[in-house]
Amino acid sequence: MSKNLVIVESPAKAKTIQKYLGKDFEVKSSFGHIRDLPKKGMGIDLTTFTPDYEVSPDKKKIVSELKEAVKKAETVWLASDEDREGEAIAWHLAQELKLDENNAKRIVFHEITKKAILKAIENPRKIDQNLVNAQQARRVLDRIVGFEMSPVLWKKVKTGLSAGRVQSVAVRLVVERELEIRNFKPVSAFKIEGTFLNDEQQGIAAKLKGDFKKEEEAENFLAQAKDTEFKVMNVETKPGTRSASAPFITSTLQQEASSRLGYNVTTTMRLAQRLYEEGFITYMRTDSVNLSQEAINGAKSQIISEFGEAYSNPRNYTTKSASAQEAHEAIRPTDFSVKSIGDAQLNKLYQLIYRRTLASQMSNAKIERTVIQIGNSKLQYQFEAQGEVIIFEGFLKAYGIIKNEDEDDEDNEKILPKVKVGEVLKYKKIEATEKFTRPAARYTEAGLVKKLEELGIGRPSTYAPTIQTIQNREYVDKREILPQEREIVKMILTKEIKKQIVTEKFGGDKNKFVPTDIGEVVNEFLTNNFAEILDYGFTAKVEQNFDDIANGAEKWKEVLGEFYKDFHPKIEDVEENADRATGERLLGKDPKSGKNVYARMGRYGAMIQIGESDDEVKPTFASLMATQNIATITLEEALELFKLPFELQDFEGKPVSVAVGRFGPYIKWGETYISIPKLEDPLSVNQERAEELIKEKQLADAPVAHYKGEPVTKGKGRFGPFIKYKDMFVNVPKKYDFENLSQNDIYELIEAKLEKEANRYIQQWEKEKISIENGRWGPFIKFGKTNFKIPKTKDDEKYTAEDLAEVTLEEVKKWITAQDKTAFAEKKKPAAKKATPKKTEVPKKTVAAKKTPKKSDK
Repeated sequence: MSKNLVIVESPAKAKTIQKYLGKDFEVKSSFGHIRDLPKKGMGIDLTTFTPDYEVSPDKKKIVSELKEAVKKAETVWLASDEDREGEAIAWHLAQELKLDENNAKRIVFHEITKKAILKAIENPRKIDQNLVNAQQARRVLDRIVGFEMSPVLWKKVKTGLSAGRVQSVAVRLVVERELEIRNFKPVSAFKIEGTFLNDEQQGIAAKLKGDFKKEEEAENFLAQAKDTEFKVMNVETKPGTRSASAPFITSTLQQEASSRLGYNVTTTMRLAQRLYEEGFITYMRTDSVNLSQEAINGAKSQIISEFGEAYSNPRNYTTKSASAQEAHEAIRPTDFSVKSIGDAQLNKLYQLIYRRTLASQMSNAKIERTVIQIGNSKLQYQFEAQGEVIIFEGFLKAYGIIKNEDEDDEDNEKILPKVKVGEVLKYKKIEATEKFTRPAARYTEAGLVKKLEELGIGRPSTYAPTIQTIQNREYVDKREILPQEREIVKMILTKEIKKQIVTEKFGGDKNKFVPTDIGEVVNEFLTNNFAEILDYGFTAKVEQNFDDIANGAEKWKEVLGEFYKDFHPKIEDVEENADRATGERLLGKDPKSGKNVYARMGRYGAMIQIGESDDEVKPTFASLMATQNIATITLEEALELFKLPFELQDFEGKPVSVAVGRFGPYIKWGETYISIPKLEDPLSVNQERAEELIKEKQLADAPVAHYKGEPVTKGKGRFGPFIKYKDMFVNVPKKYDFENLSQNDIYELIEAKLEKEANRYIQQWEKEKISIENGRWGPFIKFGKTNFKIPKTKDDEKYTAEDLAEVTLEEVKKWITAQDKTAFAEKKKPAAKKATPKKTEVPKKTVAAKKTPKKSDK
């Protein structure tokens, strides 16, 4: 029996820590939080703001195991992470396991190394209730905002929507940037660049230090330059330095991993979590750039050993944010002698952290900047060439340079030839190109993190889930924006001036955040009706309140009370008085019918409507394409959508048509639905293209094997690759090579699924949609899509599978009713609606009326 029980929140962390502790210690994982607010209902007493925590159903077995382990241990060590979330996990464990303060100790560390663990055990402390209360305040406030605002969205916008305090502000940032881009009016100017040659025929590329607004002005300058003798007007050489950036905090790691490795925020945090839990790096949720003296000394030794004394420059950095908290050190390697690790994907991120930390302790890079002015006193502007030479690499030896998106690839990278003042140069070519100003760029994941951090919104632990949530809710996405084209004027002077009109593409984007139609409608509704909640300053102030609670300067329930006394009346007012939001735009009139044409949100998404709801003839509808949105679609583009659906010629004896549905454009061939590739215009699909897509579908659906005489097909769906046998979909795990599945693989997958399905049901009443099923944590009742608990017997024992096989349907219904009194209540028929001038969505002859194409997903 182990005298000491150590409880951490992750099995990987438990495994690593167990290696460092002796046989007197047993390390167990709680698998994160064991208690939380209930999934159904608010779970908060709104008069006292007391949360009603419950053990999550999937954690009951874990809690039972931990309680048994606690009984056997003399001392319990709560070793969850050092931040507020970790402190709350420790507190919930102490509460639920009923730990005695005399034999329960809280330990913290920001790296999982033997030295750090043993030091933590030597310096235990009590649970910091202020940190716990800061976490409770965040959790409760966010629950209140979500649970009270979301029903308002259901009533005023669309059912199924949800709102969140930080997430809604993040959506607002994306929407406002998109509106800024839409409203941007580009202004053109002519920029002039030249290539000049010295006597040795060495080229010097230079830019004119001035622009021309009009084409004639640029042309006049070229005409003047044609017969001008160009000279070196000035040469200036300046020494300069480049200094390393501070070591990583959470947000800068996310940004740099995006820029250098192409990782999204979620991937970065998942890999960083593994690196931390396996003992390679310090805690990865931090907003402190501080390094311990031990780390500074370790980096110094490694730098001197690898690069030499001249490259070492030990220093510490100061965190800019006054509210920096969580862990108290930057993200760094735990051991600088470990230069790489085995796992290739983990190693990429580890290398980035390793090199950034080393670079932060290295000497500045020394450079020499050279600026050459070329021109003639007769000309209105002079040309300027810039170059840069690295004299001493310093930290660049370890980390290199990465450019920002807006930096010119050619700027400051050229090594210029030696020239002297007064030297005559000949122009090889001078170009005047019409350039247009560009709007601010759309946010990347890294850019959005940076903006949230600048505004003081959220904390290191919130960035990744916030960004994931707004995508999951389909308020923003990363759809490709196709570029537009425009003509520009280009004039080239060699011996004569040649003028040409060329086409350039602009406005296209990939992998950047774009608001969806529903995201824009929800944002407009929330900013119009809950301006304070979505105010950047207010959201940052709430974060400051949490900091004050963590520091003991504020009482958490008082902070919540102050918030709620203004918030709840606002909810009631908006629910009662606010207009319904559809994002409706009047596009114009249909030339055929003379009726109004609207773009707006409907039950199934963005749509076009021709006609009014109170017309004798009901309106007609068409869904927007994935590349279109309510705010920018034109009348002409809208009317084009009503050409769908259209019929093509039969193929292999089955009718063929092209249409668009809830999941996008598709071809219907007989009873088969075939998605049209993303960004392909369905109106352009002709007979030849339709047959091509049908044949591709036939090939994809061809059996890859047979099992017991029945064909087996394979495909990829929303939940990943699968094989299909009869009506059964079987997930194909990553350990299998999906593209090269063997017959044995297919048989193995199907047999495992059949065995699982056979063991799934203890009893099933299909007509009533009720079943007793085996689950991960024991048997449960399923009624429709809802799961219900199985009560204990009269002897307070759990029912066995044999007992449950004999239970009657009537008894099961009683168990369900005890947990949900309305489960079998007759649904009231909806009251007849009064006639209103609002738009309805009952289409007469539209795409919405078509059968929705079946997805090849489960």
